[in-house]
Amino acid sequence: MERGSGTVVEVEYAEQWDPASRTAGRALSVEEARARDAEGLPYAVLLRVPGSAVPTEVRLVSWGAGSVEVWAYDEQGRRTLEAELSLLVDEEWLLNRRTISWRYPDPVTADSAQDCPRTVVDLFSDGTGRISHQPEGMRGSSLEAVLTVPEERLWSARPEFGTWRPLRGDEHLPDWVRAQVDAAGTPGASVPWRRQPSRMFSSVDFDALFRPGTRMSGPYDDEMTVVEPRRTGTLHVPSGRLAVDCPLDDDGPHFSIAVPPGVHVLDEARAVSPDGRESPTAVRVRVGEAPVVSWEMALRPCDDTRLLGEGEAYGFGTDGATGAFADAAAWGPLQRLSRQPRADNDPEAWRYDDGSVYFLHTREPGSGAELVAFAVSSDGVHPTWVGRSADGGVVAVVVLVEEMPDIPAL
Repeated sequence: MERGSGTVVEVEYAEQWDPASRTAGRALSVEEARARDAEGLPYAVLLRVPGSAVPTEVRLVSWGAGSVEVWAYDEQGRRTLEAELSLLVDEEWLLNRRTISWRYPDPVTADSAQDCPRTVVDLFSDGTGRISHQPEGMRGSSLEAVLTVPEERLWSARPEFGTWRPLRGDEHLPDWVRAQVDAAGTPGASVPWRRQPSRMFSSVDFDALFRPGTRMSGPYDDEMTVVEPRRTGTLHVPSGRLAVDCPLDDDGPHFSIAVPPGVHVLDEARAVSPDGRESPTAVRVRVGEAPVVSWEMALRPCDDTRLLGEGEAYGFGTDGATGAFADAAAWGPLQRLSRQPRADNDPEAWRYDDGSVYFLHTREPGSGAELVAFAVSSDGVHPTWVGRSADGGVVAVVVLVEEMPDIPAL
């Protein structure tokens, strides 16, 4: 098979494809793949340049589920395209439901980096579409337009087994989408565009939770005043990767944030109500002394801020009202060590500081890496907020104990 300007591409088949690890399931023969196609069972089509570690394209076909997923990769193994197609009821046409395209500015930019330019196209069966163009990636503002889409651009004919057309090497987006994006903001634009600020950033000054005297409203509209934060200890992160997740879950860590290697201060924000009741409001890892000029949501590579609604945020999940800061490189061993006090039924081993939401401090003997667990007010999803200095360095990482309070904006 040929791709681009005479490049030879081999076709392989597999039971599955994992886009996170870039690994395929059990290899299938052509006959096995053809049988799965006919039965509606999932299978993957891999197009690979001989000798390359990562395929140039992958299609995960599942006619029984009515879906096809597509990925394209560049020579560095980075995603340049993701697409989702949905099978119409009559099983003859595919709706080109979603396309995400990345354009890497250089060979060293990381796969789907937060600041990598990208364009997202959503198409709907009612003939409407939405384009979101992010020239600075998720960290920058986006240009967004809603438009009417002709029928021939909505649908693709369902191909017979083995007849998938390889993408061109430069085919990040359909030509009609590229034309719309190129005209955005110019007099020649055929649809109205609006500029949407990045959903990664928060206008809330989370440092205010640690600033004595700050007045705020709590989650139940009760007026509270911030008091002196507690310095409850330190956290050793020798790898320079800070993990944030629930230590009770089997997977993880959910977030891994680059910080300076070393020992960092742990703080606990507290506020007092008019009746004198003092409550914890947030926990913080302080990794620098420079002022925070922006607060951004911690994200995993698969998180897409464009999908967030008003007031929504990504975060780590917990079924045990528990979170933890830890060295990401030692997360597995630290997680297992942190569970030992519970297995030993030793409640005294869990005590870290009386009255504090921090309740467990665990150290991995070999590396000296540490994990500190803390309590949050409820199960569910808890966002993690990263404070950056003017030069972009990480200064602080904050998790709220309660729901988002009403505190001053930047």
